[in-house]
Amino acid sequence: MSTVVAAPPVRTRTPAWSLAALALGGFGIGTTEFATMGVLPDVTGDLGASIPTGGHLVSAYALGVVVGAPLLAVLGARLPRKALLLALMAAFAVGNGLSALAPSFGLLELARFGSGLPHGAYFGIASIVAAELVPERRGRAVARVMLGLTVANIVGVPLATTLGQHLGWRSTYWAVAVIGAVAVAAIARAVPAVPAADGASPARELGALRRPLVLLTLAVGAVGFGGFFAVYSYISPTLTTLSGFSESAVPLALALFGLGMTVGTEAGGRLADRFVVGTIVTGMSATIVVLLLFTVTVHNPVTAGVTIFLIGASGSLTLPALQTRLMDVAGDAQGLAAAGNHAALNIANAVGAYLGGLVLAAGYGYTAPAVVGALLGVGGLTVLGVSRAVERRTAPATPPARSAESPAARSAESPAAR
Repeated sequence: MSTVVAAPPVRTRTPAWSLAALALGGFGIGTTEFATMGVLPDVTGDLGASIPTGGHLVSAYALGVVVGAPLLAVLGARLPRKALLLALMAAFAVGNGLSALAPSFGLLELARFGSGLPHGAYFGIASIVAAELVPERRGRAVARVMLGLTVANIVGVPLATTLGQHLGWRSTYWAVAVIGAVAVAAIARAVPAVPAADGASPARELGALRRPLVLLTLAVGAVGFGGFFAVYSYISPTLTTLSGFSESAVPLALALFGLGMTVGTEAGGRLADRFVVGTIVTGMSATIVVLLLFTVTVHNPVTAGVTIFLIGASGSLTLPALQTRLMDVAGDAQGLAAAGNHAALNIANAVGAYLGGLVLAAGYGYTAPAVVGALLGVGGLTVLGVSRAVERRTAPATPPARSAESPAARSAESPAAR
């Protein structure tokens, strides 16, 4: 089992403000990630592209996340972490500004790819910094950073979409660029100086890819979270076709989804401080049950709305624990591992949407993606089981006197083993 490299605690008088500044960056990232879907007809109509072609903008952003997360984490390994966060958020603001200025669809697609590059590295490094700011409550600190992403689904995306519909799609990206610039200022002001880890280097970060537990934990997210996205990708036509929602009521359902994500992330952070692996198992198991339940409740607007909230809550319950476990098993290569989590989640997004689309195209109906999602959840739990088996096999032998240890000594055990 990998040992966790303990960073010296970072002293700050106001960790709450520091975490809020980091969450603001996450809020901007969450807004731009999903707002494109809301203004897609406006973008394609203005730039002369079809709606299916417009979907490439979403794919380009996701590809940027997958490429940028490991690449930037490795290249920035030697930078002080605060400086790296500022550079990533500044690049994010510039990418969205270039999106607003793009004169053609091809250049907009390129700008969306560029906007996605800092996404995973930002969340990964911000999570490490948050954990160092509040080492005694790492799970909750990581959850605070993630809350920016979930709150974006409740507030940021609807407001950015409305802005784009009334003032033109370019205003959506300008608004996100402004959020990014404000986040840069907030991080510069509120986050204390955080040096790079001792001996940090690109080669050491790449060492994470040689750790089976890191790769297996990334696979848990890439497979298990596919179920979450299999349903979310087709939620609008599902609700209007099966649940009796009007198109104007769909944003309310999406807000319920975002509210569930916020509640689940906060609860998941608290649980992760006590049981890292147990929280992942609980969250994924609950997601499987709720997705199967959705195949029944989706036929009534009230029960569908309640279940949508539960899908968001159960899925997000796992996020802080998954991020924390990656930092635990990565040893001295935490930057790449933590950033890679968001690359894995974007792979899950692509896999879930693709498989959900396959069963719809095969004529199985709008409840079929939820069944596919539940199967992906089972796959994620299976990978987690393999990860735990590898962890137990490679763990050092337990000393015979273990049972006589004091509770305080037992509490010093790596959280990765819990």
